[in-house]
Amino acid sequence: MRSSVSIRDVAVRAGVSVGTVSNVLNHPDRVAQATRARVLSAISDLGFVRNESARQLRAGTARAIGLVVLDVANPFFTDVARGVEDVASQAGHAVILCNSDESAQREIRHLELLAEQRVHGVLITPSDPSLEPIRRLQRRGVSVVLLDHPSSEPDICSVAVDNRTGGELAVTHLLAEGHQAIVMVNGPAHIRQGRERHLGALDALRKANRDSDLLEVIEVPMLNVAAGLRAGERLLARTSRPTAVFCANDMLALGVLQVMVRAGVRVPDDLAIVGYDDIDFAAAAAVPLTSVRQPRQLIGRTAAELVIAETMSPDEHEHQRVVFTPELVVRESSRRRRRTRRPARRVPAPAGSEV
Repeated sequence: MRSSVSIRDVAVRAGVSVGTVSNVLNHPDRVAQATRARVLSAISDLGFVRNESARQLRAGTARAIGLVVLDVANPFFTDVARGVEDVASQAGHAVILCNSDESAQREIRHLELLAEQRVHGVLITPSDPSLEPIRRLQRRGVSVVLLDHPSSEPDICSVAVDNRTGGELAVTHLLAEGHQAIVMVNGPAHIRQGRERHLGALDALRKANRDSDLLEVIEVPMLNVAAGLRAGERLLARTSRPTAVFCANDMLALGVLQVMVRAGVRVPDDLAIVGYDDIDFAAAAAVPLTSVRQPRQLIGRTAAELVIAETMSPDEHEHQRVVFTPELVVRESSRRRRRTRRPARRVPAPAGSEV
């Protein structure tokens, strides 16, 4: 038995030409109702499924966009992907999700694969700061939008959050709570978001007339819970610990929090903890986590709208650099228990900007 049914089989069954079957599939208004009904009946009887990928390859592009993120296991990127998929689905596009795992080499392989698949566009949180892999993709006619990464290039759209302001919000809050020894658990130096959050933390110290030595940085190789656990164990082993920890994302913060809770360290009385992203798990943690909130799904939706708009009208498209403003959501992990308990409050930064 043949493994698949071809369009020619449908034509024979319906007693029409291959061209007529093609018209029924692509331009049904061109075919008489009786003939169209006969072809559709043959399709149903034979179980024919059109080869959409082959059709799109003949047309030169696929109705799909690529999404390349740093860590698909991070709920932040899961929420961003949801926003991307919502917009892509409405526009009739599929989303091909790729995980670079914070590796420039894996990122390059993914981009090459997406180019071979002839996707309409690519949304990417780049690992390679040179952007050269992205330039190669553009030279092949693929539209690109930088995701969670601001662009300084006039011909690349980007959607990002003001990470420097976010870092400043986090450390300003800890200073206001009276902390004099703060550790920042940060990711690899090549991750731009972490660098910007660190700069924001230093801004907070400068504006408060505090010495930058007040902030110690512990660098970890990945931005995940496992790395947060290891950072927490390092802090726990110290004879003299800081009074507060600011983590570059919530996954790190949840790892640190888990170590402290298991060891009986009181959070926040003995150690205050602040994360970044405000993923859903932050509010549901054993000690609800203070975090800098980013509009995760909105980031994804906005980026998808930009890349689809560029693919539809590449010559008329005006490149945009969209920047959202984060907000601090204060919960029990950083709020001194000596104070009267009150509901979580949001401390917004100045209004966001869009250029």
